Amino acid sequence: MRFEEELVELLPRLRRFARGLAGHAADADDLCQAAIERALKSQGQWQPGTRLDSWMYRITRNLWIDERRAAGRRGAHAPIDDSVTQIAGDGAAEVEAGTLRGDVGGAMARLPDEQREVVMLVLVEGYAYREAADILEVPIGTVTSRLARGRETLMHLLGEAA
Repeated sequence: MRFEEELVELLPRLRRFARGLAGHAADADDLCQAAIERALKSQGQWQPGTRLDSWMYRITRNLWIDERRAAGRRGAHAPIDDSVTQIAGDGAAEVEAGTLRGDVGGAMARLPDEQREVVMLVLVEGYAYREAADILEVPIGTVTSRLARGRETLMHLLGEAA
């Protein structure tokens, strides 16, 4: 399979990861686009036969960290709430599911960055601890402790929402 085809197949997962990091759909789309641009420009640095998804997650995470640092220097901005721009459905189940997604999304957004990225990789994307450690370039023990703290914090935050 060609590099570009593999990249296209990875897009839904990459966007979900970017959304988990950025917290807002528009910011996630921008982050995803920047990661894809960087990957296409740096295609020669990727080693065929290695995991493209790990490489792309690392690129996405590094871009996100760079953006967070730059935003800190520029000052905070208030993104438009995604729920304001969506058209509401009319089913009770849809409303309940939307509330649950909002609760989980809100709880995820309140996690410290380091915990959120580990939770996204391990619990949402299904990576093994070792794979997450490789993507994040941290020791496996760091992944384990961040995940434990992230789970605990999420359970506490979601308990408050109930």
